[in-house]
Amino acid sequence: MSLYLLHCSPDPRALTVWATRHRLLSPDGDLGYAIHAVLRAAFGDLAPKPFRYLGAKQGLLGYTDQPLSALRESAALVPPDIAQALGLETLAARPFPEVWRQDQALGFEVRVRPVLRAKDGRERDVFLHAVESAASSTRDANREAIYADWLGKRFTEHSAARLALVAVESFRLSRVIRRSAADASGRRGVRTIMGPDVVLKGRLQVENSDAFTQILRRGIGRHRAFGFGMVLLKPARSC
Repeated sequence: MSLYLLHCSPDPRALTVWATRHRLLSPDGDLGYAIHAVLRAAFGDLAPKPFRYLGAKQGLLGYTDQPLSALRESAALVPPDIAQALGLETLAARPFPEVWRQDQALGFEVRVRPVLRAKDGRERDVFLHAVESAASSTRDANREAIYADWLGKRFTEHSAARLALVAVESFRLSRVIRRSAADASGRRGVRTIMGPDVVLKGRLQVENSDAFTQILRRGIGRHRAFGFGMVLLKPARSC
């Protein structure tokens, strides 16, 4: 199965109007669910994920197993508002590497939601969980180290890669929206979830080529279909 890197330049105003009309805009302005929905509207089951929206200047990136021709064919009949919101006229894709050398060094950046599921089903920040588990104060705990450890465990699963350097590029608490289960009438409500919104950057070394490529395809952590978890790569020398 091939891997492609997709790029397009959504129209911020058209996307916000579309998201507002469909009640898909987070109170914080997060566009993750809206982009998820508009990608599904344009490409159906071929919608790329994970993806990362980098703003109006840099646009939208995503990984997909579909070539550009298949994506264009899938989106050929979409309504004008969806085409404008996604900027489909700018759609581009290129083959992405799937084979990596043992110990190959790469720079990376990933936006993640470092959470775990509590017993009641709610999401819990892994930093707060670690603080409470250690019975220590938030002041004494190292948020960056806890997030780095959490990320490292995601990469070492199946010996995909090991992290040589990790730093928190940005941190904030953000509210994302999700659809709840359908009620008796078939309607699905909207709920908001508050949690950590973290961008981590650093360097890694590939250990297992197939496992590493699988991480690229799948993404890291929760909410991978909504703008989190896409691992962006660059040459290690540029870090």
